[in-house]
Amino acid sequence: MPYFANPLLRNIIIKSPFDSIKRKKCLQYLKTLRTLQYDGFKTIYFGETEIPESLITGEDFGDGYFKQSPSWCILHAGGSHGWVPWKYRMFLRDELCVRQDDGLFFEFCDVAKKAYGKCAIVVKDGRRHNEMRPNENKESQAQAHVPSVINLTSIMCSPEVAKSCGHELLSLPSLYSYLNPLDSAWSFLKWFIINNRKEFCLRSIDGAYVYQYILLSSLISKGIERINPSKWRTLTNKVRRWENYYLGKFS
Repeated sequence: MPYFANPLLRNIIIKSPFDSIKRKKCLQYLKTLRTLQYDGFKTIYFGETEIPESLITGEDFGDGYFKQSPSWCILHAGGSHGWVPWKYRMFLRDELCVRQDDGLFFEFCDVAKKAYGKCAIVVKDGRRHNEMRPNENKESQAQAHVPSVINLTSIMCSPEVAKSCGHELLSLPSLYSYLNPLDSAWSFLKWFIINNRKEFCLRSIDGAYVYQYILLSSLISKGIERINPSKWRTLTNKVRRWENYYLGKFS
C-alpha cells in the first residue's frame, strides 16, 4: 500500500531551488545588522499589522456567511527599550488607497533620532518569494538586502530619508519573520483585544433598539501599553538567540 507523507511534513522537507539564495540574503542582512550594532546603532523594528473588525467585535463567520467588513492598519515600532516614543498611527484600510502621508516616515525617523541617536531601522520585506523569477543575476541580487524603497500598506520607507536623520534602513527577508520581534508584539496585542474587548464596550438603549459601542482607540492603546519594556527585552533576546544560531551555523 503506497504511503503518502503528511502534507505539513512534506512542506517542511521539500526544498526550493532558491533556498541558498534566501539564506544568503538573510546572512547578509544579519552581518550588516551586526556591523551597525557594533558601530553604535540602536536596532528598532518598524512595521504594521491589520486589525479586522471581526477581531474587535467578536463576530463569528463560522456559518459560512461572509460579509465584507472594514479593517484597521496599525503602524508602530519598538526594540529592546520598548516601544519607540512616537505617536503610533491607526488607519482605516479603505482610506489608504487614496491617502498616504509622504512625510510620516521622516517624522518617525526624526523622533527616533531624538530618542536613541543613530538607529538601524528594520522593516520586513512584504514581497512574496513566489514572485521571484529565476535569472542569471540571482546570485548577485542575493546581496542586495536594502531596496530603494520599502512599501508598506500605510507608509513608504525610503533609505534616503533614513540616512538624512543618521539612520540606516534594513530590509528583513519575509520568510524570516521570527527574526522580527514586532510580529510577536502584534500577536500579543491581538490576544489582548480578544480577551479584553468586552471591558471596552458600552451599550445604549434607544426605544426598541440596543446599540453597542466599542472604545477602539482606548482598547488599542491599553493593549500597546501592556507590551512593556520587559516584554520587549524578552522578545528581542529571543531574536538575538536566533541571529546567533544563523550566524554560527551558516556563516
